[in-house]
Amino acid sequence: MASDVNELSVNYEEEGILVVKELDKKILSKGAWSTVIFRYQDWDKKKEDYGPDRFTIRRYQKRNGEYMQKSKFNISSKDQAQSIIEALQGWIAD
Repeated sequence: MASDVNELSVNYEEEGILVVKELDKKILSKGAWSTVIFRYQDWDKKKEDYGPDRFTIRRYQKRNGEYMQKSKFNISSKDQAQSIIEALQGWIAD
């Protein structure tokens, strides 16, 4: 695991193939409990290419100098992401 929140990543490799490819990240909060949203793509073995953009919000706790993932929420499509955006914008506007 990482000792600095900026080092956190969702990149994941199996058998020399990057099966989860991080495209971007935004740090939403820093500290003993940090929250990061990632934009990523999964490797599709059948197509031998990366799939559509996906998003995940991950919560990390720093213990003994290292960040450990404690929870996550995966946003599986752009449509779901748009629905979340619209809900939040509606609440914030009120």
